[in-house]
Amino acid sequence: MADISKHVDKSYEQLSFEQLADAPVDALQGVSKGDAELLEKAFHIKTIRDLAENKYFRWAQGIVHLAHTKKA
Repeated sequence: MADISKHVDKSYEQLSFEQLADAPVDALQGVSKGDAELLEKAFHIKTIRDLAENKYFRWAQGIVHLAHTKKA
């Protein structure tokens, strides 16, 4: 299994990736409970899966990816 310890809070390190996907978004290191509340209020994001699958975040990632590929 990949070392996920740099990316999630200590209490979530032993979960499988499937379990992590359904963990609260504040399981990610650097995302506070307050941040999680704001994400839920603004985008209805409750879990890491919700964050990853959010259409606005996907659009933003796509735009940035295309911006990088156009430079090459």
